[in-house]
Amino acid sequence: MADSKDLMIAENKVVSFHYTLTNDEGDVLDQSDKEPLEYLHGAGNIVPGLEKALDGRKVGEKLQVEVAPEEGYGERLDGGVHKVEKDLFPDDAELYPGAMFMSEDEDGDQTPFWVMDLEEGEIIIDFNHPLAGETLHFDVTISAIRDATEEETEHGHSHC
Repeated sequence: MADSKDLMIAENKVVSFHYTLTNDEGDVLDQSDKEPLEYLHGAGNIVPGLEKALDGRKVGEKLQVEVAPEEGYGERLDGGVHKVEKDLFPDDAELYPGAMFMSEDEDGDQTPFWVMDLEEGEIIIDFNHPLAGETLHFDVTISAIRDATEEETEHGHSHC
């Protein structure tokens, strides 16, 4: 079996990496803390632009990746913002700007949406991801690569 330092990132590899995500202004939007982020490569667990940039990389590599909106969280879509009645949410729902919820259609398909603002009796929601329309800047250090287990491959994500 190959040493993990010799493995390259490819489909069905579980990859661990540390990252800092910033916007065009250099503001830190997210980062890994003490533990690296772990994902199953090729399963769509991270934004497409970052996954493509990591393909073929090895443990220890450091890279800076700029991800355009269409390869990140998409462009902001007109018509994504809606005002809905507060009583559509469960009484115990924790409602605050930035909270994420899932809506479900009659076919059982789920779509995420985010609370933007609270008004008396109404809530402004947005079906656009909060980072939609943003160019994402990742500073990445790859810390580990391993073969995915059969179960991880079947489930489509790593089992940390």
